[in-house]
Parts: sequence; structure tokens; C-alpha cells
Amino acid sequence: MNKVSIVGAGPGAIDLLTLRAVERIKSAEVLIWTDSLISPEIINLAPKNCLRIKTSSLTLEKILEILVTESKKGNQVVRLHDGDPCLYGAISEQICGLAEAGIDVDVVPGISAYQATASSLKKELTIPGLVQTIVLTRTSGRTGMPEKENLENLASLQATLCLYLSARHVEEAQEILLRHYLPETPVAIGHRVSWKDEWLQVIELKDMSRISRNKEFIRTTLYIISPALSKTKQRSKLYSPTHQHLFRPH
Repeated sequence: MNKVSIVGAGPGAIDLLTLRAVERIKSAEVLIWTDSLISPEIINLAPKNCLRIKTSSLTLEKILEILVTESKKGNQVVRLHDGDPCLYGAISEQICGLAEAGIDVDVVPGISAYQATASSLKKELTIPGLVQTIVLTRTSGRTGMPEKENLENLASLQATLCLYLSARHVEEAQEILLRHYLPETPVAIGHRVSWKDEWLQVIELKDMSRISRNKEFIRTTLYIISPALSKTKQRSKLYSPTHQHLFRPH
């Protein structure tokens, strides 16, 4: 019996896959993937004789049944997730279900949309003296949020805030954010980041809702709210001639 590999496919572009992810996909005998969120170009890396199963219409129970059955047949099974599977990937319940069946897993990380977005914008999200914390979160939808992690509390930090899975609730999010960030705070809106039809733009917080609705964004959209997206010449102490450390003493 082989391990099941849970593999991060990254944000979309095939050349943003890790080498380990490519190796797993190319060796797959059974590939189970989130078909609405992963590029066909990536799926085509799998061998031609690989059994390919889409998950968009499947429940967790059915997915687990397939993973267990195919693994116990001795097949090399790859469960492919968009982005980084450890972030909003719903992998915990899959790993638990596989463990109950006596099947081990390995998890291959993937580049997340917030990383791809910052890279495309040529921006650092942690500017010394300005912001040093990144919060990855989402608005409260049908699945809810722990009370202590509500957007009001997180926005009060005024950190770099990355909002996933929130386009359907953008009006509510903007209203809350404006209580803690200035209306002119830069916001990066990334839709289908790194795909061929990517839409990526930095706007002001006060326009976040209006632009989202005008573009009809309801899914595969990320918001990064951060003063780090503004033009700044703030520099770190790391390379300052006045800063000493182990490898550069005075």
C-alpha cells in the first residue's frame, strides 16, 4: 500500500509548481483534483494512463472512499489542491479519514495566492517601521468564524491583511476595514492570480467594494490590504552600515 500524496498546485501558473509537486504529479497513477480551480495544463503533467477524477461534484465521503480504495490497490494516489493545501485546503479531515483506514500521507506545499500577488506587484509585505505582521484570514460566510478571529479584531491590528474567500461579502468587509484603515489605504485585488486571464490592480480601500462589483468578482479573488503597498523608502537595519551582527561586527 502506497502513501497518498496531498499536493499543492500553487495559484495557477504551471511554472509556479514546486519541483516536488511536479515529481508527484508525473508519477501519479490516480489523480484526484479540484477541477474548477486547477489549470488543465497542470493536470496534463500526469501520465496518459493515469486515472483522473474530478472532485467538484463529490462529497468528502466519496473522495475518501476513492483515496482509500485506490491506495489499497497499490496505486500511487495524488490528491491535488489549488494553492497551498495547508491554507483553507480542507485537508485535515482527509488526513484523519485516511489515518483511520491505516493509510499514511505526505503533504507537498504550494505557493499561495498572496505570495504570487505580492511577487507580481514587486512588493514586500513586511516593511520595517511600517508593518511587520501578515494576517491570512477570510470574512465570515456560511462556515462562520471563531468570535475572537472576527474581522473587526484582526483589522484593528492594522497589519498586512490578506482576505481569502471574501469576494461575496466585500461590502461588509470594506465597511469593517474602514473603521481601522484610512480610506486611501492601498488594496491589491487579485483575481485568478498567475492565470492567463489574471486581473490584478492596486486601488484604494474606499473603492474595494465598487470595483469588485463592477468586475463581477465572486470567487478566486484575493484582497491584500496593507500600507506596505504604498510607495516608501523605509529600509531595514539588516544591511545598514550602522547595524552590527554576527557576520558583520564593527
